[in-house]
Amino acid sequence: MCMEYEDYEGVVAVKYSRYVISNAFKIDIEFKEKFTNKFNMKRGVFVTLNEYPSKELRGCIGYPEPVLPLKNALKDSALNAAFEDPRFEPLRKDELDHITIEVSLLTKPVKIDKKGEEIAKEIMVGRDGLIVTKGFYRGLLLPQVATEYHWDVEEFLGQTCIKAGLSPGKWKEEGVIVEKFSAEIFYEISPNGKIVRHRL
Repeated sequence: MCMEYEDYEGVVAVKYSRYVISNAFKIDIEFKEKFTNKFNMKRGVFVTLNEYPSKELRGCIGYPEPVLPLKNALKDSALNAAFEDPRFEPLRKDELDHITIEVSLLTKPVKIDKKGEEIAKEIMVGRDGLIVTKGFYRGLLLPQVATEYHWDVEEFLGQTCIKAGLSPGKWKEEGVIVEKFSAEIFYEISPNGKIVRHRL
């Protein structure tokens, strides 16, 4: 995968996400990092919060499409992952030192034009994230989810369908749109700790 972001930019993205969430709790933490020009460009992004050290998901929300400048999309995604993910209670102040933050910087989703079983041949686990859409139903899974659960391509497609509220085999049917995207992923090893690039 061609890398668009320098490691420094990934560090900035994660630190800014923690800064935004901390500010929501009126916690004054330093943010001295400088934004590069890429943060002014429209980009898709997801912010994921994980409990530490269990790595249990605590919130994950973002923008699949490049509709906002990255800096704005990061701010919205960080706040929404912390306080608006409908699967979880809003993050509490006392949890902030017990979560790690992960940022996924996305490429623009591309529709897969193949049909039926041929769709699976266009997808690579460890490189691609998926979006499955049928009418009002839509599900997205980030690339790292497939590698974490050791899914093959068909399992990944099936699980993305389930995320959309569809049956696992729907991706093969007419009228279902499958899109793929890639992501550069940066995360804290420990809460407010060292930030590294996640190599899938």
